[in-house]
Amino acid sequence: MRVTFLGTGSAMPTGERFQTGILLSDEDRRLLVDCGSGVLHRLQQAGVGYENVSTVLLTHHHLDHVADLLPLLKARWLAGEERLEVVGPEGTKSLLDDLLAVHDYLRDRVDLQVREVGAHEFEVAGFDVEGYETRHSMPCLAYRFGDRFTFSGDSEAFEGLANFADGCAVLAHDCSFPDGVDVSNHPTPAKLGEALSGADVGRVYLTHLYPHTDGNHEEMVGSIGERYDGDVRFAEDLLSVDI
Repeated sequence: MRVTFLGTGSAMPTGERFQTGILLSDEDRRLLVDCGSGVLHRLQQAGVGYENVSTVLLTHHHLDHVADLLPLLKARWLAGEERLEVVGPEGTKSLLDDLLAVHDYLRDRVDLQVREVGAHEFEVAGFDVEGYETRHSMPCLAYRFGDRFTFSGDSEAFEGLANFADGCAVLAHDCSFPDGVDVSNHPTPAKLGEALSGADVGRVYLTHLYPHTDGNHEEMVGSIGERYDGDVRFAEDLLSVDI
């Protein structure tokens, strides 16, 4: 499995990090997890392109995770592609209905299939996935892909989510702010290190980074390391990891 970080930023653009998007690919399977602003550009830069992504799995419905959904649909329609599947937590169908109500000329341009999932096992785009409910300001799911990869989605750091990723080769986890920022619904390094302290994970990539983290990477990794002795690195846009 190859994991490509298309967007490692947040709702506050930095110019270097686009909003959330992760591409999973394995032989002839491709799955886009989240589709924030800029993800379509990163798909092109990654050499994959919107023509080759027909399934999107959403963690939740905040704008920085769904902003490029309709642009993806439109690009696929204009390119002559006939299908797009969008899978996500409860409310995903209402989200698509509301988006198409605003841009109704896109309705029925492609075969749009929408499916809602929850904190259970399911299959999408040929991948076996397990969902887990996170702690965020709206319903959000973390996703685990066997023993290879887990993505936290947006979430506070807590033991249950760390246990969900236990035994995984790679965990991509929200670490939006450095220590000292008073924040809920997202973790700081100290909180993340505490949550991960009992977990066995091959490597952790920090993502969903607000501008506040710029210039603080070494300090953040050090703070996590005071409580968790695993391999922790910062994700970057267009970084690919083979698992």
